[in-house]
Amino acid sequence: MLKHVGRLKTNQRRVVVAYRTLPNDPYSCLCIMSDSLNSADHDDIMKLVESDAGQSADEFYQAMDRVYLSDGRPMLAGLHTQGHLRKMATTDIEMTPNHVTSVPLNELNQIIAEQKGVALEDLAIKPNTPQQQAPAQEPATETVAEPTAAPLAASSNEVLTDEQIAAKMRSDADRLFKEAKALREQAEELSPTKRKTTRKKQTEDAT
Repeated sequence: MLKHVGRLKTNQRRVVVAYRTLPNDPYSCLCIMSDSLNSADHDDIMKLVESDAGQSADEFYQAMDRVYLSDGRPMLAGLHTQGHLRKMATTDIEMTPNHVTSVPLNELNQIIAEQKGVALEDLAIKPNTPQQQAPAQEPATETVAEPTAAPLAASSNEVLTDEQIAAKMRSDADRLFKEAKALREQAEELSPTKRKTTRKKQTEDAT
């Protein structure tokens, strides 16, 4: 059984579902058209899907937000910037956890909501901070019959804006700096750095 993978009902194109539902729009999802990716990005995505981190994530975007593509780009932000996250109706997607099973995404969402004891509208994972805006909430303008339609335009309501990406990078840099500083202090406590004797001091000692 493999989570997060599915296909379009109309033409069987393979997709990876990053967001099963959207805040304030439980009947839409965000998908990655796997056959539209270059080979390196496709391999990175599928490797994450099949990993423990990918399979343990409730929503696949949570795992994507913690890893990088092979070229060094943050996976979630990188694919978003290139327009690979596409908004579609949940009724147009069927999940395929194995080769013999298929479940309409809208029905799967309803089952999960019932198991969690929440309304379908409350199933979407809420952002942790006000800056982490939810994906676009407007009705989908593209149709499943036209999967090559223009991707979602960048706006303040989408997964990540350029400003949010930059803010996250700064936050990561600050965190790494603090961690490095703490590690250096711990290293100094364990074994203080031995300062080199200056050349002048060595000359005086020699005379």
